[in-house]
Amino acid sequence: MAETTLRGEGFLLRPWRGSDLDSLVRHADDAQVSRGVSDRFPSPYTREDGEAFLSGRVIDLDDPVFAIEIDGEACGGIGAHPGKGERVHSAEFGYWLGRAHWGKGTMTRVVSVFAPWAMRELRLYRLYATVLAFNIGSAQVLRRNGFLEEGVQRAAVFKRGVLHDLRVFAKVRRNLDDDH
Repeated sequence: MAETTLRGEGFLLRPWRGSDLDSLVRHADDAQVSRGVSDRFPSPYTREDGEAFLSGRVIDLDDPVFAIEIDGEACGGIGAHPGKGERVHSAEFGYWLGRAHWGKGTMTRVVSVFAPWAMRELRLYRLYATVLAFNIGSAQVLRRNGFLEEGVQRAAVFKRGVLHDLRVFAKVRRNLDDDH
């Protein structure tokens, strides 16, 4: 995955680089961005947090994990975490984007490039994401890309002093020749 680059309308998906530190911190250090993602994504987001991420101490950067580059700057990320053992045919994925790029359809386009690539490259039958119940925008991104809502994990996440439900969205295929 280290050499993989994917292009889409108005963006590039590419491996993270050490030189992304300043733009990573600038876009990630936003309470509105961090409120909808895992607590592995802290708020405030410091240079030390960015250094830890870029060194692979936060998530496994050997998994397909890409920077979202817009206008030459890393301003978000997307990645998948493949399952193990009997769940090797499945992967969970997640994404985030700096607020300066919200509301322009960017993440819908990013997922439209990343999801089919991940399913082909990782030979997946199932690709899924969980979304905090209040995160309507993220749910819309998934629906627009053909992910179906499978259900709700009630009271699944305690974040910033509030208990949240998680909505589960997935795209599946029954054989590896399907384009889904």
